[in-house]
Amino acid sequence: MPSVQHHSFVARNQLAARLDAAVRAWPEPLPTPTFVVDLDAFDANAADLVRRAGGTPIRVASKSLRVPALVTRALAIDGFAGVLAYSLAEALWLAEHDVCDDILVAYPSVDRAALAALIASPRAASRIAIMVDDVAHLDLVDSLRASTAVPVRVALDVDAGLRWGGRAVGPRRSPLYDVGAVTSLARTVIDRPGFHLVGVMTYEGQVAGVPDEVPHERARSAIVRKIKQLSVAQLQVRRAAIAEALAALGGLEFWNAGGSGSIESSSADPVVTEVTAGSGLLGPTLFDHYRSFSPAPAAFFGLPVTRRPSAEVATVHGGGLIASGPTGADRAPTPWAPAGLSLTGLEGAGEVQTPLVGANARRLAIGDLVWFRHAKSGEPFEHANTVLLAQGESFVDSVATYRGHGLAF
Repeated sequence: MPSVQHHSFVARNQLAARLDAAVRAWPEPLPTPTFVVDLDAFDANAADLVRRAGGTPIRVASKSLRVPALVTRALAIDGFAGVLAYSLAEALWLAEHDVCDDILVAYPSVDRAALAALIASPRAASRIAIMVDDVAHLDLVDSLRASTAVPVRVALDVDAGLRWGGRAVGPRRSPLYDVGAVTSLARTVIDRPGFHLVGVMTYEGQVAGVPDEVPHERARSAIVRKIKQLSVAQLQVRRAAIAEALAALGGLEFWNAGGSGSIESSSADPVVTEVTAGSGLLGPTLFDHYRSFSPAPAAFFGLPVTRRPSAEVATVHGGGLIASGPTGADRAPTPWAPAGLSLTGLEGAGEVQTPLVGANARRLAIGDLVWFRHAKSGEPFEHANTVLLAQGESFVDSVATYRGHGLAF
């Protein structure tokens, strides 16, 4: 369960006071929304992820950060190594700017411009591995090059879902599932000039990305935990069989698995050589209800009160930063600090204004800031050029997001 320390009304009100004081002390006017990352919480979360990994290296999931300075900060921590990028264009930028020289692209790319840039740069090609799960991905690369002089590093995305009672449970990521399909594509990569098979990825999203200790959902949470248990057991057997078959074809540099919610079980699999984490560094609200870990909330955005329609309602500017995924209340941002505020059922989080009600709404004045948490990690920074970094009682730096660098991946 989430710790009382992180989620108590007292702690949330103290957070509001600390962030408000840092805003007042900052020498420049701040944008709306005001995005903040608490470095103390970030570092504590990183240390906990390293502890949970038990010596298995952690690859940083850049999708969950989208702030180069935070990616760099994570990579500087013992126990973290390499980046899991979410687009090839992003990976090329990270390699070019020396953020990292070991980048795995998590999803297959059909971005012709980015693929052309990759095969035109021996330096980038040596630092980046692309993901494939179909011969068509190899065909596209070959269609863009005149020669195979620059070898392209390739990893296979193997579906890590659970097959249970005739149903598939988990992310529908890849057509590669059984040993035969995986080894067939592996042989094709190995035999094809200009490609080098370097790794495998098995992301068990049904374990890593689903809360399993949700208040008021005890029955559902019990089912989720059972699915996770079955998934881990089934996947460990299948990973071992696939690894044995691939070993007969030659060695791999890495076997990537897991996410912030499955660090322990993923790293415990002897086949896995590295795990991935990103959301666990910032602790968004969708990660509040895990039995295995409780990250400290580290990312916030502040919205100013702009009107008081009544004594019971305070309205802030903007707020409609809805997370991706299945539509539901859990994807909405949460008014977090000060405590005692909530969205209204009629209007929710609006694009240009968001009315708030609750015990503390009466105490808010025009110009006061309300600090929100997003449901997902990384996504809110698509709406910001800069992020303020808090440490202790003050802001210590302002850093650019991808958008602040003029990038849109």
